[in-house]
Amino acid sequence: MNPDYLNPVDDTVFAHAMLQSDQTLGYQIKIHSQQNGLPDLDGIRLAIVAVEEGRNAIDNEETGIGVGEIRKQLYQLFPGSWVAKIADLGTIPQGNTVDDTYFAVSELLSYLLKKNITPIIIGGGQDITYANYRAYDSLEQTVNLVAIDNKFNFGAIQEGVTSQSYLSAIVMNKPNNLFNFSNIGYQTFFNPQEEIDLVNALFFDAYRLGEVAKNIELVEPVLRDADIVSIDISAVRNSEAPANNNATPNGFYGEDLCVIARYAGISDKVSSFGIYEYNSKYDNKTQTAQLIAQAIWYFIEGVNCRANDYPFGTIEKYQKFIVPVEEDVINFYKSNKSGRWWMEINFKNNNKHKRHALIPCTYQDYLNANEQEIPERWYKTMKKVI
Repeated sequence: MNPDYLNPVDDTVFAHAMLQSDQTLGYQIKIHSQQNGLPDLDGIRLAIVAVEEGRNAIDNEETGIGVGEIRKQLYQLFPGSWVAKIADLGTIPQGNTVDDTYFAVSELLSYLLKKNITPIIIGGGQDITYANYRAYDSLEQTVNLVAIDNKFNFGAIQEGVTSQSYLSAIVMNKPNNLFNFSNIGYQTFFNPQEEIDLVNALFFDAYRLGEVAKNIELVEPVLRDADIVSIDISAVRNSEAPANNNATPNGFYGEDLCVIARYAGISDKVSSFGIYEYNSKYDNKTQTAQLIAQAIWYFIEGVNCRANDYPFGTIEKYQKFIVPVEEDVINFYKSNKSGRWWMEINFKNNNKHKRHALIPCTYQDYLNANEQEIPERWYKTMKKVI
């Protein structure tokens, strides 16, 4: 890991942490400080990284500045009964160019991923998701990206990588390692119909805000299948999270964000988690910083509660259900440990997407299959690999 990529946590933030109870997270997290230097990563499971880059955050360019407030709020929280060790590696400053920042983010995250350390990225524009995605290039695997956002952010590829066009760059630029993209919480009136049609044409998944708000459990299988989770804080309504120049009246409630973060944490597959577009300039009584800190807390809680029951163990740990549906047969698996469900995709042996052969689903998907209704996510996955 190149230490030149990282600045230590601000002295005032570190001092604030040391004034808290010695039972708080500020004492549990290994913090990169001016006094102590970079922490040893041996045994570390989660690593917090802040990014100051906001130059390509459309109408929210000051995002990434003032993330110290998020750290203050996080450090003063009390941990649960956790075993996963956490480090705060400090902050990646703006490079001479935005591409320099992307390079530093990608290199650092790639290093962490190879060490099986899950990065938690805070601050910066959501275009940092592109740098996060590029960090997986060296792993030579296809990945699933889940974005919690009120927009799809396809934009125009001619614009380059911005907070409103990063998804186009992910889809179009090589190497193309994206297997699936899922959006949670989009609002129709913020998205051109041609982008909604494109999501369907690419067999991606999209869940409207109203659909998710009625049943938040709907997103658990989606997040269980994610490698990268990217949250635009503007997906949360303005009254709950005002620290964003693009905040709007409608969106998720704060508790919804925490539920989503915990679902991401308990996923055995999620290996990077980012919350973007925080702009301290608009934060009212540190309300948004507190919410982001609490969402990070719930993500860490989820990681510590992982069941590790993705169906790759002995058959005795799972129940298998074979369901004929029209001209196909779908194999369902239920974990005896957690009660969670998966459905199987039959790939050829040499298929590069083999790691996506088991798709998380719900018990309702199994019931629907028994009624000869093909689960939508199974159908879309099959279409992507045929």
